Amino acid sequence: MTDPNPQPTRDPGRTTGRRAIGAAIAAAALVAVGAGLYALGIYDPIAQSPDRGTHQAGAIELAKDEARADHLASRDAYTNDPAAGPPTLPVGQDGYFVPRTVDEAPDNEFGDSVRRGYEVFTNTQTNASQHVGNGMNCANCHLGAGTVPESAPMWAAAVEYPAFRGKNKIINTMEDRIHGCFTYSMNAQNSPSGTPPPRDGDIYKDLQSYFYFMAEGAPLEGNLPGRGYPVPPEPAQGYDISRGEAVFEANCAVCHSSDGSGRQDPNGRWIFPALWGDDAYNWGAGMHRVNTAAGFIKHNMPLGRGGSLTDQEAWDVAAYINSWERPADPRQLRDGTSVAETDAQFHEHTPNFYGDVIRGDLLGDGVPGEPTEQAPSTGRPLGEQTASR
Repeated sequence: MTDPNPQPTRDPGRTTGRRAIGAAIAAAALVAVGAGLYALGIYDPIAQSPDRGTHQAGAIELAKDEARADHLASRDAYTNDPAAGPPTLPVGQDGYFVPRTVDEAPDNEFGDSVRRGYEVFTNTQTNASQHVGNGMNCANCHLGAGTVPESAPMWAAAVEYPAFRGKNKIINTMEDRIHGCFTYSMNAQNSPSGTPPPRDGDIYKDLQSYFYFMAEGAPLEGNLPGRGYPVPPEPAQGYDISRGEAVFEANCAVCHSSDGSGRQDPNGRWIFPALWGDDAYNWGAGMHRVNTAAGFIKHNMPLGRGGSLTDQEAWDVAAYINSWERPADPRQLRDGTSVAETDAQFHEHTPNFYGDVIRGDLLGDGVPGEPTEQAPSTGRPLGEQTASR
């Protein structure tokens, strides 16, 4: 019997050829996009040299070198003669502290520790891989290897600890702070070891050596200009997920993908981190707060063009990014509490979407798109499409 709807036969050679041509076109497009981003300087702040960053370029470098040299000279003079007066604070023309760079580390055991700490910081995926449970490196949140002002620079953090932290309501050492970063930002509970690095280990010592070395000359009272992520004022219109989606597609998706999954090279090395999903920071990380993310984004994103977004855009896109599911809050796993209980204990005092129902998804339960608990204490019914605050 003749088939009334004959299917055309496919030429295997022609199909293979078309696929090859399609792959070549796609590869050429990726190369073109990458070349364009490189030409814009978008990769500069994550270059592996610690003296590169959005605040360090051109003629300013000479002034920074001179400020550091003046500090070292005045320090030596004061060491030899108290009458010479205290050393000058190394500050560049931009008004920010000038940190020491890893290439200045001494050729001894301490210098070796500084260099190892730098390597852990810039490539945590490789140098602390047993304790990283997502696609993050320390330098993703602290640009320029922790040197860039308004990107939570480590030269500012180094002189602030020990300190009391409201997050855990105890005095924290710098080791405690790093331990927390592995727990929350690096999602250590999903790492090969299942835990942050063991206490008093070399990872902590090397990272602290690196921070201490770059902060040489900084005053111990802390609060240096450029510390943390200065949060822009919350706009009169509040923040809105729908507006944030438009900002994300126009400014962020090229690096972080439209689905927020980040980008990896063919060998699996993370180039740009995931912003939500299993490979992102978890619900206990500071970056899940809309205000904290807005501060980081305002001053540092899009990469290489920090400050180009308005305050409104920074708040809106921070809301959009943090309106998606991500790994569970480790404190919820530790205590065996519900999302609502964890929300009431740890999340209600900051602007965030933990425990809210967005797009039909109860955020914090670890199950994308599926509300699995009763409505949280906010009183919003399950299924409500929370869009703005």
